[in-house]
Amino acid sequence: MDIDSLYRIFLQSTGVTTDSRRCPAGSLFFALRGDTFDGNAFAAKALEAGCTHAVVDNPACLPGNDGRYILVDDCLGALQALARHHRRALGTRIIGITGTNGKTTTKELMAAVLSTTFCLHYTQGNLNNHIGVPLTLLGLRPEHQLAVVEMGASHPGDIRELVGIAEPDFGLITNVGKAHLEGFGSFEGVRRTKGELFDYLRARGGATVFVHDDNEWLKDMAHGLEQVRYGSREGLFVSGRMTQNSPYLGFEWKGEGDSAPHTVQTRLIGEYNLPNALAAAAVGRFFGVAATDIDRALEGYVPRNSRSQLVKTAENTLIVDAYNANPTSMMAAIENFRKMDAPGKMFVLGDMRELGADSLAEHQRIVDHLEACGLTDVVLVGSQFGATRHHCPTYADAPALIAAWEAQPPVGKTILIKGSNGIHLQSVAEALCARPTPQP
Repeated sequence: MDIDSLYRIFLQSTGVTTDSRRCPAGSLFFALRGDTFDGNAFAAKALEAGCTHAVVDNPACLPGNDGRYILVDDCLGALQALARHHRRALGTRIIGITGTNGKTTTKELMAAVLSTTFCLHYTQGNLNNHIGVPLTLLGLRPEHQLAVVEMGASHPGDIRELVGIAEPDFGLITNVGKAHLEGFGSFEGVRRTKGELFDYLRARGGATVFVHDDNEWLKDMAHGLEQVRYGSREGLFVSGRMTQNSPYLGFEWKGEGDSAPHTVQTRLIGEYNLPNALAAAAVGRFFGVAATDIDRALEGYVPRNSRSQLVKTAENTLIVDAYNANPTSMMAAIENFRKMDAPGKMFVLGDMRELGADSLAEHQRIVDHLEACGLTDVVLVGSQFGATRHHCPTYADAPALIAAWEAQPPVGKTILIKGSNGIHLQSVAEALCARPTPQP
């Protein structure tokens, strides 16, 4: 089926689904394949559950002359082509965002700011890959004035593929750091891949990018592009500085030409979130959002999904940052926590995943830094930290730590819980939250 015919069917649908367990009435099912499943096998179930059509790429699953089945060469390719076609048909202005760390938080802050003034569409959750980006684009509606599309990458060429689908008009790279080294091969591989967003906009011509002025890598990557800069230096389009970090981030910012700074008290943990907040302020300012609305949006944003969340339990205060971890974000979290004014500081650090051949060296670098700083109240979790040279209590996994703390839990501590999602340190936080209030 050609893309125009498929698009006409999409326009008559209530939306797109790739999960046969979630089939809203009137939706269009795409039978995607994975390492352990073939969506073609669930096409009939999707139609029974409420879908009007099923897009399949296996002729063997077609039950005779049933017009509800749409046969294509490749379901994923058809989904991506449909998303690009829809994006072009609507012409919505799109801001593409990527980066090693902070892209989801920055996206959420940008969305909070822009939503005060515009009818906005933006990436939900972490739908930022080769499937999530098309699904995000297919959620665009004619009433949307702007869209923010997050793009993730774990291999060279990933961002190039995603910008080819989303075709953004503006771009922002939060930073470049050491992450997914197993897929990228090196830091240079990370830098090149994240830079594919700017490469696309440069080739497109006439595009504007938002650049963190404090980051020399990003300034170099943005050459030849119209730049809107934000950072700590006076005189930028948006400049700002931290005013508080105990534990929530407070800061003040000024737009270019402002006579007085704007003061913001966030519910974000960590000085490392200052560039994310300034990026949101810069994007908002660029699109004409009033300063008072920017301030209100940034102050009202509450982080979710174990991203620098402050949680008070019956016995301790937790800073839960267990959604993701890499050497760059781990070091930033440690340094921020080390400087924070808080009682009984304790570190619970889990392995950083997907670092390939550099994994042991990067974990050793972290524990060497902890010891060089004289930090002693540290607990390590995972096989990679377990293989390093250190003097810290170490546990094979999260259940082992939870079991050990059943008998002797921490009390009166402020605990940083940081690690890759696959180490499941969120379960440690949940176990601490579940403990009953001590009886007098």
